[in-house]
Amino acid sequence: MASVLNTVPSLRLSNINNTNRVRTRQVFTRSPVSFTRRRLTIRATETDANEVKPEAPNKSPAAAGSSFNQLLGIKGAAEETNIWKIRLQLTKPVTWPPLVWGVVCGAAASGNFHWNVEDVAKSIVCMMMSGPFLTGYTQTLNDWYDREIDAINEPYRPIPSGAISENEVITQIWLLLLGGLGLAGLLDVWAGHDFPIIFYLALGGSLLSYIYSAPPLKLKQNGWIGNFALGASYISLPWWAGQALFGTLTPDIIVLTTLYSIAGLGIAIVNDFKSIEGDRELGLQSLPVAFGEETAKWICVGAIDITQISVAGYLLGAGKPYYALALLALIIPQVIFQFQYFLKDPVKYDVKYQASAQPFLVLGLLVTALATSH
Repeated sequence: MASVLNTVPSLRLSNINNTNRVRTRQVFTRSPVSFTRRRLTIRATETDANEVKPEAPNKSPAAAGSSFNQLLGIKGAAEETNIWKIRLQLTKPVTWPPLVWGVVCGAAASGNFHWNVEDVAKSIVCMMMSGPFLTGYTQTLNDWYDREIDAINEPYRPIPSGAISENEVITQIWLLLLGGLGLAGLLDVWAGHDFPIIFYLALGGSLLSYIYSAPPLKLKQNGWIGNFALGASYISLPWWAGQALFGTLTPDIIVLTTLYSIAGLGIAIVNDFKSIEGDRELGLQSLPVAFGEETAKWICVGAIDITQISVAGYLLGAGKPYYALALLALIIPQVIFQFQYFLKDPVKYDVKYQASAQPFLVLGLLVTALATSH
């Protein structure tokens, strides 16, 4: 929230004229349709004029891609010309479920959620804010600022391939951001908050998303800081929103979920392995680049497993032995899948590993939420 409005830089499009203020070039895809692209000037985030940027390839190699993967926004996607499918691809719907689940955990931890029409409606609106809107904003923004890296690692993605124009991307970023913040304000009014806590959580998460992806800070350039920020966005922020919506966000929950975000750091490292070549070329210090693939693999699984074991110890010490045992039981299959898939080949098996192991991690989050609500 994976969130006035100073979080996206001011933008202006230069007009096309004969003074070369804008360059127009053709990007060719497999279809005979050509796209005219205009240079977008972003005042707040100009890069070094001497930086050498790779050119996006003229053709997309995704000839045999999957239409299902395209809609989910994951690798192996088919080429698409429908602008709405491309817009959906940029929001990466596959990344929404952890945020939606975080809202569920926060609502459960509040102890005040009831299965009635109003509470269910509130939770659905909160999930829409956290997932499609603010996570969609984050993913689109990240793809925009990753267009040079994607031109190396995944040149068939919509932005480097020219399947969507720069102006359309910027419009999508703004609409998703404003829509998410608007829903956050609505939820505060609906919950009767004197202080608009959900709005400020959404605003803070949106700002974190911006500095994660955009220069000059670009937190993702540092593997430790960037991945922890990403983990906190996926675990802590939606949990806080869900708990604040139905109850009171307490300091102990803030500390516990922030520590739980270390597991989110490990999950974020999984995605760094497929981008090693581009990260290294553009000077991004992801953990696989900084420490090497072998060491980074163990940092990844260690962050995930040690965090959950520590939380289980906390629950045991808090007099919740059954919850602690349930959490430990959910760690075992994760370790099995780590050895079966991820530790063998983190690039080849990243999707299989995440699909197999992460359901047990998110169930562990719910176990922890239920334990803290009693």
